[in-house]
Amino acid sequence: MYLCNDCPRKCNVKRKALTDNGKGFCRMGENPVIARADLHFWEEPPISGTNGSGTVFFTGCNLQCIYCQNEKISRGKFGKEFSVDELREIYHQLIKKGAHNINLVTGTHFINAICESLNEPLPVPVVYNCGGYESVETLRKLEGKIDIYRPDLKYSDNTLATRYSNAPDYFETATKAIEEMYRQTGKPVFDDDGLMKKGVIIRHLILPGQLENTRKVIDWVSKSFKNGEILFSLMSQFTPIKTCKTDSLNRRLTQEEYDTVADYLYDSGIEDGFMQELSSASEEYVPPFELGEDIE
Repeated sequence: MYLCNDCPRKCNVKRKALTDNGKGFCRMGENPVIARADLHFWEEPPISGTNGSGTVFFTGCNLQCIYCQNEKISRGKFGKEFSVDELREIYHQLIKKGAHNINLVTGTHFINAICESLNEPLPVPVVYNCGGYESVETLRKLEGKIDIYRPDLKYSDNTLATRYSNAPDYFETATKAIEEMYRQTGKPVFDDDGLMKKGVIIRHLILPGQLENTRKVIDWVSKSFKNGEILFSLMSQFTPIKTCKTDSLNRRLTQEEYDTVADYLYDSGIEDGFMQELSSASEEYVPPFELGEDIE
């Protein structure tokens, strides 16, 4: 019997069928459940390019942050179940539509299906887009199959990680995972059009009222990697959701908070990456999840 210990939660539960959901933190079965698969234009420029990123949004998450904009699928159960063969066909359909890459969003809990779906190399890069809360042992299953890793580094403060994502070991777990991702891909590689072909983009979302958390994330990145080794993407798109009224998470960033973090990033010496404009905080950036239905 397969008992799932693929993510750092190590639930050690059976997840064979979707009807087994509720037994693990992700509340999913073993087959992929997908809420959206389409071209996506809101990623970093070398990922989205001009044609868009072929993005597959998986239902379920091993973090389920209380402020998640995608709560409909991360904490809800909206989506449709697919087989591995059907997942592979989705990749090829997106490539036919012109996708620059295949972008797998929060697929950690479907790692075995993802690995199987990538047994045959694709003609475009594969992006693994995750919350950073990954097991090194599980990431090694992906070696040679993933070209670009896009992990979040959400927290340097495990008190916040516990409060917002029920992950008291987040920082040490995520930083070890990022180091493994870099080991697998090495430095960023781009084609003649500026599209990313290989490498790591570390993403961090600034949380209102939690600037020290962001400062320490920037400190870790600047101390752990030399310029040219990774890209760092600092995001200001935090948008409060109706179900979250905790602490300062019921508001957007202020201009003062944004400017303070921008200055800190500039002084850190990190040169390679991106910083969103403050105007990026909008409900318009929440994708329309329209594939499937609510799963009971």
